[in-house]
Amino acid sequence: MNLLQRALSGIRRDEKRYSFSDWVADKQLGLNASPFYGWSYSANVEEVENSFVGYINGVYKANGVIFSSIEARKLLFTEARFQFQRLQNGTPGELFGTHELDILENPWPNGTTGDLLARMEQDVSLAGNFYAVREGKRLRRLRPDWVYIVLTSAPDEAVKSDIAGYQYRPGGLNSNAEAKTYLPNEVVHWAPIPDPDAQYRGMSWITPVIREVISDKAATLHKSKFYENAATPNMVVSFKETVTEDQFEQYMEELAAAHQGATNAYKTMYLAGGADVRVVGSDFAQMDFKAVQGAGETRIAAAARVPAIIVGLSEGLAAATYSNYGQARRAFGDHWARPQWRSACAALSTVINVPRGCRLWYDDRDIAFLRDDQMDIAKIAAMNAQSIRSLVEAGYEPDAVAQAIVSDDLSILIGNHTGVFSVQLQPAVDPDADPTDVDPEPPDPDLMPDDGDDPVSAKEGN
Repeated sequence: MNLLQRALSGIRRDEKRYSFSDWVADKQLGLNASPFYGWSYSANVEEVENSFVGYINGVYKANGVIFSSIEARKLLFTEARFQFQRLQNGTPGELFGTHELDILENPWPNGTTGDLLARMEQDVSLAGNFYAVREGKRLRRLRPDWVYIVLTSAPDEAVKSDIAGYQYRPGGLNSNAEAKTYLPNEVVHWAPIPDPDAQYRGMSWITPVIREVISDKAATLHKSKFYENAATPNMVVSFKETVTEDQFEQYMEELAAAHQGATNAYKTMYLAGGADVRVVGSDFAQMDFKAVQGAGETRIAAAARVPAIIVGLSEGLAAATYSNYGQARRAFGDHWARPQWRSACAALSTVINVPRGCRLWYDDRDIAFLRDDQMDIAKIAAMNAQSIRSLVEAGYEPDAVAQAIVSDDLSILIGNHTGVFSVQLQPAVDPDADPTDVDPEPPDPDLMPDDGDDPVSAKEGN
């Protein structure tokens, strides 16, 4: 703890952060936006790189594509169950459970494994990091923008810069609230996407596509303004030079009242003498609005690692077939869900007692979304069983055959042959032996006479 206290004494409390909301405000005012990251790397504290509240209010709650992508991730991620898995010489074995997993099945009052995984997914999507600590028989989630990674020294000032601990201060670093410090082995820190600009902090997947989010919001605003203003292309109305300013303003008021807004769309426009109307700009069809907005939505879904067809985006549905959906579902499970579960298990292992020779793992066998994968697993198991049978019938040791198939290493079979062949496992024939040299068949003992008796005379005597 002395190391942690010394590290905490060096925290700078005058750090300025440039939030997502500030960046959007500058863009709306036409200013040159400052760098999106306001992190001062000379301090020996790693803070969440952006405004957590800004991402929540400006992105998650305000953009349908972001919300749908996170929800698609969460719906699959929360389906898994935690189990322990035995490791036999480094090879994964059976899954089993103990009472040690109770804290993950009921992490807090009225909480379930699904609630825990949902919070983990939301925090890493919006902040890049998930933090939790164990308090007796429960877990307590720590709001990620109030957690600070305390380093032993500033990364730009020392060769060695390790995690001394974590500080949790409600309200943020500059808050007057009482702070709580934890040692590294007391905290669950899950950061599936490491921030290249930091040693231990994670990065939100939203950060690389923040401009796409802004563009998508602008496109949505453009669409709403189209219906709000006229629901028709832009028009220019011109008058003769004899029209006075008062007449012009009066006419514009009457024109706006009669034709502006979606409820007044498609009405016949009547013009006084000398007025001329011309259409300017492009309508939605001319500028291919669907394709423009759909391309941005697809890039956002790609950053979320969710196929567009899974989210239900227009470009994904345009190419939707049963085959495409099946391939997208397989890619979503293999390339995103399973790596996420693996890294989440590793992070949660710090606050539970994992049995010796085992690891914390996940059980996805009863997830309907991955049912096709289970069919493939069953087919592979059937093929492995057939291979084991063939090799055993060929004369190899059964234990060596099973180990070779499981480890996918047939070299294990070398030197593990029984010396017998064929499906009947008959002894091998010596190629140098004389085929006519065969031992005579022994006589039947029931037909043999007693010692010193002749079977014929014995019969006559009877």
